[in-house]
Order: sequence, then C-alpha cells, then structure tokens
Amino acid sequence: MPPENNQPQKKSRIASLLKNRTFWGIVFSIALIGAASLFLYVRISNSRVYTDSAVISAPVISLAPATAGSLQAIYVNNGDYVKANDAVAQVGNQLIKTTVNSIVISENNDIGALFTPSQAVLTVIDPTQLRVDAQVEEDKGLSRIHVGDRVVFTVDAFGSKKYVGVIDEVSATSHQSDIVFNISDQREEQDFDVKVRFNPDQYPELKNGMSAKVWIYQ
Repeated sequence: MPPENNQPQKKSRIASLLKNRTFWGIVFSIALIGAASLFLYVRISNSRVYTDSAVISAPVISLAPATAGSLQAIYVNNGDYVKANDAVAQVGNQLIKTTVNSIVISENNDIGALFTPSQAVLTVIDPTQLRVDAQVEEDKGLSRIHVGDRVVFTVDAFGSKKYVGVIDEVSATSHQSDIVFNISDQREEQDFDVKVRFNPDQYPELKNGMSAKVWIYQ
C-alpha cells in the first residue's frame, strides 16, 4: 500500500499554530528579550572604554652620589623595602640614602666603579605612588574620558579579580611609541596615556610592572 500523505495534516498543524496566541506570545517575548539585550549591550559598550595596553607602575627615583667617587658598597638588593633615610649604598666617603619609604627596583653592584652625580647607583619607587598607566587610542573613546571617571581593572597575575580606581590624569599629548597606521586610509594612530589612581594599601598584592586590563566608565 502507498504511504499515507501527511502533508494535509502538517499544513493543518502549522495553520493551527499560527493562530495560537500563546505561540505568538512566546515569539514576541523572545524578540523583546533579544531587542532589550541588544539595547543594553550597545548602551554598555558606549558607556565604557576598554584597553588592555596597561601596566602597574610608579615614578622611578634615581639615587646618585652628590659628588663623584668610587662605589664602595651596596647595602640592599633588588625588591627590598627600605625606609626613608636608610643608607642603601656608599660612594667614596658619602652614604646614599633614600628620601621616602621605597622599594628597590635596580642596583649597580659594580664595586670600585666610578660614579658621577649624573649616574644612578640605585633606582627605587615609592609604593604609595603606584598607578595604572594605560594607553588609549585616540579613536577608541578618548574624547569620552575625563578625570574622576570610575575604572575597573584586572591584572594578568590575578586572573579575573577586579580592582577599582579613578582616572587621575589624561595626557595632553600623545604617547610617543612605534607608529601604527590604519590600513584603510594610512592615517597615523596615536595613543594617549591615561593614569588611574587606586589605593595601594587596599591592594597590597599589586606590584610595579604587572600587566593590566582596564575598563573606564562614564
């Protein structure tokens, strides 16, 4: 016997479904949720600026002798925490001391070498001055960034853990780095430095040189 033709039954079920208010209610709800999700995504995207070109850093302080002399001794190592006015090295008869509580980030152990006042024997940072130093491309939301804007950032060393800060400074001039051109029109793309202030006492695990990702909210 030939197989039964189910086409009329299928058409009937489809026609019945199209007349079902519940079906259209579900379709409308799905469309509404999709539109709302898209709206929220666009709104959030337009209200924040993202960059992964960022690093935790502090201004470097160079410690050099007041007068020329040969290096006699180094009293600290890279990574040491030293208090203000601690002697960290001796050049000739003079002791080189820190001016603030500091962390040593480099030292020259070339004992006997001659150092002049322009040559640093050690470099240190003040850990209370740690900031997030981010670079933002001029066409990626730079015009929407202002001092005081809220910032959420992560560091590669601690995965998805979130930290909070605020914009402390937006550079008035572009960051001088390798030139990058937009392929479409060969225009040079400029990066600008944006500094983010946070409380180092609240986040003692953050260290100088850590890579970061930054979200800036308007």
